[in-house]
Amino acid sequence: MTATDTPPLSPDDDTPKEACGVVGIYAPGRAVSHLLYLALYALQHRGQESAGMAVSDGETLTVIKDMGLVSTVFDDRMLAALPGHLGIAQNRYSTTGSSTWHASQPVYRSLGSVEFALGHNGNLINTAELAAAAGVLEGTVISDSHLMADIIERELAAITIEEHSDERHLEKAVAAAVPQFIGAFSLVIADDGHVIGVRDPQGFRPLCLGRIDNGWVLASESPALDTVGATFVREVEPGEMVVIDASGVRSIRPFEESAIDPKLCLFEFVYFARPDTTLYGQGVHGARVRMGAQLAQQAPMDADMVMGVPESGVPAAEGYARESGIPFGHGLVKNRYIGRTFIAPNQKLRALGVRMKLNPLRENIAGKKLVVVDDSIVRGTTTKAMVEMLRAAGAAEIHMRISSPPYRWPCFYGMDVGTRGELLAADMTVDEIQKYLDVDSLSYLKLDRLLAATGAVGAGFCDACLTGTYPLEIPVALREAAALPPIEKAASEVETERPALSATEATHG
Repeated sequence: MTATDTPPLSPDDDTPKEACGVVGIYAPGRAVSHLLYLALYALQHRGQESAGMAVSDGETLTVIKDMGLVSTVFDDRMLAALPGHLGIAQNRYSTTGSSTWHASQPVYRSLGSVEFALGHNGNLINTAELAAAAGVLEGTVISDSHLMADIIERELAAITIEEHSDERHLEKAVAAAVPQFIGAFSLVIADDGHVIGVRDPQGFRPLCLGRIDNGWVLASESPALDTVGATFVREVEPGEMVVIDASGVRSIRPFEESAIDPKLCLFEFVYFARPDTTLYGQGVHGARVRMGAQLAQQAPMDADMVMGVPESGVPAAEGYARESGIPFGHGLVKNRYIGRTFIAPNQKLRALGVRMKLNPLRENIAGKKLVVVDDSIVRGTTTKAMVEMLRAAGAAEIHMRISSPPYRWPCFYGMDVGTRGELLAADMTVDEIQKYLDVDSLSYLKLDRLLAATGAVGAGFCDACLTGTYPLEIPVALREAAALPPIEKAASEVETERPALSATEATHG
């Protein structure tokens, strides 16, 4: 979802950020706009900056989009003004680009009598090359999603010149365009008669297929299917293109077989996906509970209570408590109505920003030795402020347990964490991080234990943010922009600059 300018990450916002959520529905006889609205609501966690949908009644494709949450952008009157039985929708989070109306989605294009809309979850790494090949001036590309739509439009123009009577123009144009894209992309595309879903050959970002009455649903995560009353059928496979129209569902393979290399983002299991999502045939909630159990085996601790950092740290805390026999309890209350907090100019105000999100339950904390479980630490600002909060509430000891390995490398496939220099673990050992956070002990879950906890035996994952091993080679310009060392040095760091084990890990790892 790259755009022409890159905003700074909020200093007090210390969680990984996702790319987007996408939905596509073909449901004859149903008011698809209302279904798209419900599905977007189920995927709101994947993007909160803008929302939009494109709906067709078989003749006209209408696009409505705006900045804000789904409930802000759409109301009953607006949905009633969008008649049609097919459409697509998208929630957006700008991974490395600006948050503007022009960058919101779906992206709309028309060529003669053919019109289509596109929604994208992911991030391309060859945007510069695509723009150059398309003759687009540097700095004028709104987002990689817009560029993808431009290239599909170009392929569509070539097809319509040669074939005037084929109703599958868009399908052929998409099949010709997508092999040109390198990176992460789960796409939903619609014209006046088709809904198309495409997943990149690595399958970095999820996409699934469901059945609804005599129609079909595509969605980033399975809970969106449940919300609209659809039944989960299967995940769209990496490198697969699914076409839905009046004849049913067809599967097309537009990529070379040699390009198919499944690498689902491992952080979908750790943090991004809803706990009621199914990925690789495994429930995400169960996987997170198992991560906590693995942590208890790897780094046990004599404590009075196990607590999770709301909300994604709670399942792992439950698993740690169950495995260790230490009582599970709640130590922090989350304000469920808070969005992204303000960019505060100093540490004191940043700490207050954290308090907008979290507040301690003093009666559960005072005088107790705590095992505090969270899913990850990106820059450490939120974690440090939270530890200060727990100590002020009277915690006797704080033992931090993280249900993933140290986050040391930036992502180029749709997860937004900034440059390598902004990552706490990039240049600090575990012991140094422990001292920085002022916790009594610190342990990160080891990678092999994390992979085992997913339950997806033999499945392919992208763990580049943890290991520095990227499934697709990152262009030099992007590496430099993210402050990555040269490829040779990066490989050396993976082998020789592992963070030192904490005392707890050295004893129990």
